[in-house]
Amino acid sequence: MYRLISLLAVIAPVFFSTAVRADAVAGEKLFGQCAACHQIGEGAKHLYGPSLNGVAGRVAGSKDDYEYSSPFNKAVDAGLEWDYKSLDEFLATPMKFIPGTKMVFPGVRNAEQRLSIIDYLKEFNEKGERTSNIAVVEEPVEVTVIEPRKLALDFEVPDHGVLHLGRAALPEEVAAWDIDIRPDGAGLPAGSGNALEGEELYEINCASCHGSFGEGTGRWPVLAGGGDTLTDERPEKTIGSYWPYLSTVFDYVRRAMPFGNARSLSDDDVYAITAYLLYLNDLAEEDFVLNSENLASIRLPNEENFIADNRLEEKFRTVTEGEVCMTDCLAEAPRVTQRARVLDVTPDGE
Repeated sequence: MYRLISLLAVIAPVFFSTAVRADAVAGEKLFGQCAACHQIGEGAKHLYGPSLNGVAGRVAGSKDDYEYSSPFNKAVDAGLEWDYKSLDEFLATPMKFIPGTKMVFPGVRNAEQRLSIIDYLKEFNEKGERTSNIAVVEEPVEVTVIEPRKLALDFEVPDHGVLHLGRAALPEEVAAWDIDIRPDGAGLPAGSGNALEGEELYEINCASCHGSFGEGTGRWPVLAGGGDTLTDERPEKTIGSYWPYLSTVFDYVRRAMPFGNARSLSDDDVYAITAYLLYLNDLAEEDFVLNSENLASIRLPNEENFIADNRLEEKFRTVTEGEVCMTDCLAEAPRVTQRARVLDVTPDGE
């Protein structure tokens, strides 16, 4: 019945139900994995992929100001329209549904999640207006009134020539930027999460690029495995094989992930995902709980192969002692001893 109601909603929108609305709300969160390439809503623009306003029910490829791929245009010429069935099949495996499409997204494996994303897409018309009757409850926000900035011309230049422009940063502004975490765990926020919770969060936010088991999809980084490969010609640099500190894993996920929707995860979510990454690398059990108390005590296998950055203590003798050599500094001409393997960046010829 749950699926039937949603299908009827596509055929006859007048029969929208509360179940469908609830799915649209869930779909809004799931859309985060699409936001790196697509925008939707008021003012939506084309990114790597076209904007998705009014996509449900329209003829595919109808955005005249967007350049679609040749395989996609062939599918359009064959009569492709975006209804429930075609959207569901496309979201499941885009590259299989339209072979050769430039959309390299591997797809949403979970059928319920695809249903929720489609219901969310249906909420927006061609103008980007959200047509549902969902009551959006906004929490009151405390606003700090800041005086307008003064221009340089408004200041009298003192004798020492320094313009005292700007103002002191507010404590909350400093706190918003001061989120770095040191290898010893300093800076970790309060919170906790276990690997079981992390698995679900990982599937929604990370698996589309990094694979369900951290194996990586396409050209996206591999996160698990790679043990004993660092001495190989092409080592597999993963969390389990290469990364020095678990704190940097947590810091990076918290700061930059998920791709295209950074800073959308709660601190508990990041703890749970980090715990799941430990599990994928056989460094923790599936019910392991990671928190601000035990994270710094966990050692990754390759930590001992990293050395401390002591540039503040050591003299940089090349600069501090004598003249710096700028020409004819080598006894013999430089020569190429190794070449980049992934990107063709090593110059050829003379």
